[in-house]
Amino acid sequence: MQILHPHPADAAIPVTFAEALRTWLRIGLESFGGPAGQIAVMHRVLVEEKRWIGETRFLHALSYCMLLPGPEAQQLATYVGWLLHGTAGGLAAGLLFVLPGALFMLALASFYAAWGDAPAIAAIFFGVKPAVLALVLEAVLRIGRRALQGRVQVAIAAAAFVAIFAFAVPFPWIVAGAAALGLAWARVAPPAPAPPPAHAAGSAPLVDALLQGEGPAHARPSLRRSARTAALWLAIWLAPVAALLALLGPAHVMSRLALFFSQMAVVTFGGAYAVLAYVAQRAVGDYGWLAPGEMLDGLGLAETTPGPLILVTQFVGHLAAYRDPGALAPWLAGALGAGLVLWVTFAPCFLWIFVGAPWIERLRGSAALTGALAAITAAVVGVVLNLALWFSLHVLFGRVDEVRVGPLRLHWPDASTLSAPALAIALVAAVAALRWHAGMFWLLGGSAAAGVLLHLAGLA
Repeated sequence: MQILHPHPADAAIPVTFAEALRTWLRIGLESFGGPAGQIAVMHRVLVEEKRWIGETRFLHALSYCMLLPGPEAQQLATYVGWLLHGTAGGLAAGLLFVLPGALFMLALASFYAAWGDAPAIAAIFFGVKPAVLALVLEAVLRIGRRALQGRVQVAIAAAAFVAIFAFAVPFPWIVAGAAALGLAWARVAPPAPAPPPAHAAGSAPLVDALLQGEGPAHARPSLRRSARTAALWLAIWLAPVAALLALLGPAHVMSRLALFFSQMAVVTFGGAYAVLAYVAQRAVGDYGWLAPGEMLDGLGLAETTPGPLILVTQFVGHLAAYRDPGALAPWLAGALGAGLVLWVTFAPCFLWIFVGAPWIERLRGSAALTGALAAITAAVVGVVLNLALWFSLHVLFGRVDEVRVGPLRLHWPDASTLSAPALAIALVAAVAALRWHAGMFWLLGGSAAAGVLLHLAGLA
C-alpha cells in the first residue's frame, strides 16, 4: 500500500511505508563512524540513491538540526521521515536510527558492568582508550576546518576553550554566550544569501516536488497544531520524570538520571563530542557515577556500534543504576537506567522536529539564525578541544591534580605517572587516523590487540 498525501496536484508520494521502514532500518544498521559518517550514509541513500530529498533541502535540514540540542543525525532522519509520511514516518525513521545501536550498547554495557574488571577486558580497554583520544582529536580538526572560517570564529573557539578548561564555565552558558555573539555579529556583517535551488523539468526529488505550492497538510505551519504537538511531546518526555520524582524522591539514582539527562537534552548543542564534555564534567566530577577512564571505555563501545554516538549516555545510565541498584537486581537496575536515559535523551528530539519542522521554510536565509549557528559551532570546537585535553590527561597520566589559582581551575598532571605504553598507542593511533585515514574498526581493533599484547608482556 502506498501512502498518499494531498498536494496541489493530488499526486501520491511513490514511497510505500514498508519501503521507508526497510530503508530506515538499513540506515540504522549502517550508521557507524559518528555524526559525519552517519550523515554521509543518509546523504548517499536519501539524496543519491533514492532521490527522496534534494541536495539543497538536505543541507538546509541538516543546518536546522545542527541548531537544535541533541544528536543532529537522528534528528535529520526524523525530519526526512516526517516529510515523507508525517508523524508516523518521523517516528519510524528516528526510532529505527537509534534502536539497533541501543540494543548493541545495552548488551555491551551489561557485559562491561559484570566483567569489565577482568584482566583480559581491562587489557583490551587499556589499548582502546588511547585510540579514542585519536578519534576525538580527529573530531576537533574536522569540526574546526568546517567551523573556523574567520577570525571571529577562531576567537569564539578560543574563548570557549579557556572558559570551560580554566574557569569551569558550564557548557550551557558557553552555548548561550556564543549564540548571543553570533546574533550580534550577524547584524554587523550579515552572510550573503544562498542562491535558490534549480532543477531540470521533472527532475525534482520527491520531497522537493511534494513541497511545491502549499505542500501537504502536515508540512504547513500552524500555531494551534504546534501548540498541541508541543503539549503532547512534553507530556511524553516529562511525565515519567515527574512520576519518578514523586515515587522515589529526588535523591534516588533513577530520579537524578532522569533530571540530569533531561537537562542535558535541552542544553547540549554540537553533537556527541560536545555532549561528552558536559557529561564528563557532571557525571564524573559532580555525581561520581563513573571514572574518567570509564567514560572513554563507553565512547569506545559507542564507536563500535551503529547509531548515534550519544548512546554513550546509555552506558553512563547503565553503570550508574547498576552500581546503586537499591532493592533491584543490579542487571535489572542497569537495564532500567539505560532505558530511562534513552527515553529522556531522544523523546525531546521528536519534540524539536515535530514542532519546529513545519516552520523550517521560514528559517531559510535568516541571517540571525545563520550567525547564531556559526558561533555555536565555533564554540563547540573549543569545547571538544577541552574534551580531548581532559581525556588525554586522565588516560596518559596516573595522577592528575586540580590546582586552583583565584578563579582559575587547572588540571595539572604528575609527570612521574606518565604511561609510556599508552602514549605510544595514542601516537600510533593518531598517525593512523590523521595521516593514513585508517577505518574505525582497524583503529580500535588494532589498539585493543596492542593493549592485550602489552598486558601479556607485563607492560600494561
